[in-house]
Amino acid sequence: MTQAVASSVVVRVPGKINLQLSVGPKESDGYHGVVTVFQSISLYDDVTVTKEEIGAGLSLDINGDHIHGVPTDESNLAWRAAVLMCQKYELPADLRIEIKKSIPVAGGMAGGSADAAATILAIDALFSLGQTREELHGVAAQLGSDVPFMLSGGTAVGRGRGDQVTSALSRGTYHWVLALSTVGLSTPAVYTECDRLREGMKAVTPQVSDHLLQALLAADPVALGKSLINDLQPAACSLRPALRLILDVGGEYGALGSIVSGSGPTVAFLVSDEDQALDLAVALTSSGVVGSVMRVSGPVPGARVTDVH
Repeated sequence: MTQAVASSVVVRVPGKINLQLSVGPKESDGYHGVVTVFQSISLYDDVTVTKEEIGAGLSLDINGDHIHGVPTDESNLAWRAAVLMCQKYELPADLRIEIKKSIPVAGGMAGGSADAAATILAIDALFSLGQTREELHGVAAQLGSDVPFMLSGGTAVGRGRGDQVTSALSRGTYHWVLALSTVGLSTPAVYTECDRLREGMKAVTPQVSDHLLQALLAADPVALGKSLINDLQPAACSLRPALRLILDVGGEYGALGSIVSGSGPTVAFLVSDEDQALDLAVALTSSGVVGSVMRVSGPVPGARVTDVH
């Protein structure tokens, strides 16, 4: 049995937006192959994993700004991550997980996946497992398509289900304004609607956008704004028509580009600098069509241990 050298570990993990999300046809197993370009952004959850007395079992507490609808049982991805790590490395599953949430729930920003990644890293540190990044990614891939990226962060290309992650060359810092909705969208429901909208259309195998990768390499936010693409956006807007109004407001106030992040309903607006971010945030807030607004930047590093005691 691996001996623990700490009693508690805190991991900070960012949310993400998808600069590109291209969705292939529905496959026989019910899933879709995707090509996506992730960027991690400066909006964080803090996950604390603490050893409990033998026999205490696993527990999960959640607090913070965005906790409505977050499960605190075995259906939570962080809980599942803890169980998987304890089984794989034969660790005592007497742990308390505490999540302080700032990443919106069901917002297309991988909040649940972020918490799972943070839990994997926290348990690795808590028990001094010393696992390589590849080994941690292997565990992460068993939990969901976004979890491996949340470990590494930065800017990356995801293939397959999104879980085959390779770093993308990116220069510069990008400024975003996020329009958050008060009610989330179900990812399966958005994919189902995407399939419905595509009925009778010839499915195309997705490819990564060269224009988008060139814009990132050149640190060119104007070119990046023109290259943003999300095949799920029409489906998200179909299920939540108010998203079209939000997208229109961003366009009117000079955003370089706009995109529904992932399966939505968060809308991300790319802007040129912090001043424009503030102007757009004020405009969106006064428009009355958004729940709340946040200003963030990216890329940022993925899950990181911030405290051990």
